[in-house]
Parts: sequence; C-alpha cells; structure tokens
Amino acid sequence: MNDVRGTAEMTRRATLTGGALVGIGLAEGLLNPASVAAAATSGDDSRYERGLAVLHETSGERGAGVIESLRDIAPDLGRYVVEFAYGDVYARPGLDLRERELSTVAALAAQGDTAPQLEFHIDAALHVGVRPQEVVEALIHIVPFMGFPRALNAVGVARTVFADRGVTFEAPVMNDTRDRYVRGAEKLVEIDGHHGLEVVESLRDIAPDLGRFIVEFTFGDVYHRPWLSPRRRQLVTVAALTAFGDTAPQLRVHIGAALNVGLSPAQIVEALIHVVPYAGFPRVLNAIGVAREVFEKRNAAVR
Repeated sequence: MNDVRGTAEMTRRATLTGGALVGIGLAEGLLNPASVAAAATSGDDSRYERGLAVLHETSGERGAGVIESLRDIAPDLGRYVVEFAYGDVYARPGLDLRERELSTVAALAAQGDTAPQLEFHIDAALHVGVRPQEVVEALIHIVPFMGFPRALNAVGVARTVFADRGVTFEAPVMNDTRDRYVRGAEKLVEIDGHHGLEVVESLRDIAPDLGRFIVEFTFGDVYHRPWLSPRRRQLVTVAALTAFGDTAPQLRVHIGAALNVGLSPAQIVEALIHVVPYAGFPRVLNAIGVAREVFEKRNAAVR
C-alpha cells in the first residue's frame, strides 16, 4: 500500500514539474501523448490529475490501461471515468478506499451482468488492502437482498481474480450450534432495533414462514457471520440496495441500521454518492430522499 501511495505521489510531482498532464503521461507511462493532450484540452486539468492519481492508487497500472483502451472509440468516456468517478467521487473524504471498493463490489454484484467491471473492482479491492475473506463475505451478504444467482455469479468472478493474483486463503465456514432463530433475533435487534422484530411480527397473519426465514437466514445465518464488521456490512447493504433500485422500504430500514452500527449521516450520504458512477443518478437521488426521511425522523443532521 505504501508503495502504491509513493507511486501516486511521484505522479503528482511529475505533473507539477513536467507541465500539466504531460508530466503524468511521460513520467509514469500511464497514457500515451494523444490521450494526455485530449485530457489537457478539457479545461479542468486538476480534476483529471487528481482522478488519475486516485485511479492509480486503487488499481495500479490496470486503471490506466482501461482508460487507454477507450482512446480509439470514446476518449471522452475515459476522461469522464478519470475526472468524475475518481477525481470527483473516489477522492472525496468520508470513506476510505477499502470501504469504497467494498461498496463498489456490492453495487456491481447487486446489478448483475457486470462481470468485467466486477473483476476489475475485486482486483482493486485486494489492491487497497481488503482481505479475500471480506470480498467473499460481501458477496455472500447480498444473497438475502438480491438472491443466489447474482451472488453465485459474483463469487465465480472472485474465484478468477484470486487465481490470477495467486491469492490463497482458508475459506471461512460458519460453526455456531445455537438455535438459528434465537441468534437471528438477537442479531436483528442489535442491527435494526426492536423495529426489526415488528416487521417480522407484521407478517404473522399472511406469511409467518417468510418472517421466520428473515430471522433465521438473513440474520441468523448471514448477518451473524463474523468475517465482515457490522459497519462494513451496512455499507455493503446500503450500496447494494441503492444500486438494485426500487427498494425504498428496505433502504429505510437499513439506513436506520447503518446509524445504529455507528455510521454517521455524512458517511451514509457518502456511500450513496459513491454509487452514482455505477448505478446512475436516478437511483441515488431516490436513495437520498429515503435517507433524508430517516435522518429527519432520527433528528440526525448531516455535518
């Protein structure tokens, strides 16, 4: 990680001493002169410089290769990736790069049909220090919200990334012999408060088994797993629900849960903004509206 940051710092210095973006391209070999020149004419060099440095910090040489691959067909698209996704969004304070990459992996896995991007960002997650177990855990975590097919597809992508990087680890296996409903109810109250049990109780007259499955599987099996912190689980949940779309009632519950496990309103808003490059403005605007309702009800101000 220190080596990556050192390289990013060299990139910034090269920019200052070499004359705008040409310094980055020639000193680091990240882009060819034509791409650098195109970026330099955009009129906002600082965003591009900042974005390229963050892109390199998160993905090493691979990120520049993706941008370069667009030069012959959509060079402005490559510039937007650098300037907006990395220069504007990734460079914001509030969440660290590990949290951002986990949120990205969750958002992409939730949408499905994003294997190339998911492969890139699982690799980036490992690059910034996310442990393999945490990557797998984030993918398991989306099952109650998006279903098994998307999670299975995403785990297949993770397997490929681990193999390509030579990553080996002991796959964690749940080993808790307590009653699943009991431990699930405990976790549900811990994460969602007693309101969570009220949701389950509201199903008793029409689908009591559905309520039982929520407690036993979502919270007794999945949420109870110890290989991802409660804070990161809620970041994964909020990012995935936002990217999936049409989930306002569930987002309302899980934004509240994010507050319960220690995320601040500002960090929750940051997690929502982070989803924009991957799911677009409409879904994030909808999620921001839900967050506003939750914060007002909880008297939680964004600072």
